[in-house]
Amino acid sequence: MEDREDKGLLRLLTLKDAVSVGLGAIIGAGIFVVTGIAAGVSGPAFIVGLLVAGVIASFNALSSAQLAAIYPHSGGTYEYGYILINPAFGFSAGWMFLISKLAAAGVVAIGFGSYFHQLFPITSPITFSVLAVILLTVANYFGIKKAGILNLVIVTITLLSLLYLVFSGVPEVNKANFKPFAPFGLSGIAESAAILFFAFTGYARIATLAEEVAEPKKTIPKAIIITILTAILLYVAISVVAIGVIGAESMANSKSPLQLVANALSTPAISTIVTIGASTAMLGVLLSQVLGISRMMLAMGRRNDLPPFFQTIHKRYRVPHIGILITGIIILLLTIIGSFEFIVRSATFTILLYYSITNIAALSQPKNERLYGLLIPVLGLLGCLAMSVSLPLNVILSGIGLLLIGFAVRFLFHKVYDQQE
Repeated sequence: MEDREDKGLLRLLTLKDAVSVGLGAIIGAGIFVVTGIAAGVSGPAFIVGLLVAGVIASFNALSSAQLAAIYPHSGGTYEYGYILINPAFGFSAGWMFLISKLAAAGVVAIGFGSYFHQLFPITSPITFSVLAVILLTVANYFGIKKAGILNLVIVTITLLSLLYLVFSGVPEVNKANFKPFAPFGLSGIAESAAILFFAFTGYARIATLAEEVAEPKKTIPKAIIITILTAILLYVAISVVAIGVIGAESMANSKSPLQLVANALSTPAISTIVTIGASTAMLGVLLSQVLGISRMMLAMGRRNDLPPFFQTIHKRYRVPHIGILITGIIILLLTIIGSFEFIVRSATFTILLYYSITNIAALSQPKNERLYGLLIPVLGLLGCLAMSVSLPLNVILSGIGLLLIGFAVRFLFHKVYDQQE
């Protein structure tokens, strides 16, 4: 691959910035919503499913780290697929990333509005959602460093609120709430692992932004490993407290289980602090979505998989400003009209496909480029395939349908833009 330093992006993200981007992408809807769904399918044993999901996510994370250290370009798995496998795999990863992250961003923006409205019921939740999308799009436009500082503030508030919940809840844990531990057996635990895996996948945002990370060969592997370990420890601590305080059944019956936990505690201002944490968590995910999607558009524009104007970089702020603006507009539209259920439903398939390609690319690396040997990507790929088996057929078919639409779009773009060159 050609050197991309002259294309205008600046390597300004430090280890601290990269970790905060990863945590901002991970600590969102997963911890505040998905834990309740997982509790419904496996009871208290969803903690085991959480650990299984964390281990599989760690294999995938190490594969991503190994690839990003050698190929520190915007686009992440999109680039690795192109370089190490073939263009069809690369495009599949990039297209699925865009589809799933744009759809998820609309959902997250709506989630932020509903939480923030609880704190300040001065206008409608959708107004707060729209304002958040505009604010974060503007923050991204004025440079990666400013976006990184804002993200660090957001993640710090979220972490402090969750730690306050953990320390408040530990004295109130009731051991009786952990019995029966696995009422739905091994199948329930396996299903909860598949559900919870998606709560860990934000660490890949670090690889997607690799072109803006300082000393990528050292920084990216460290940042990804720190991010995934921190997320596992935090998720386990919160899950143990949540089950111990209100029980798995109550978690399963609530759309906001951590709010229910907070309401059951008598610690000063605990409910308000958790609501603030949920709001900032949604903001953090939304900020990382705009960062990641716009950089993916940049990478795909370079190869004519999207119109080449996406590769344009702002002369002053050194960011892919066209990608940022179009990302913001699409998220805004999805937020206003409501995200398409068809696309959101297929996000599980798209994420597993994305990480399967990551592991195949890691397996394709020359021996001298492998930091962790062959076992890690093999285990990561097997984990993704095992979880994909548990998906409903309609989810798989809808994901394949979206992929076919993508290839049709790619064919048209190449037909137009390749002729112009």
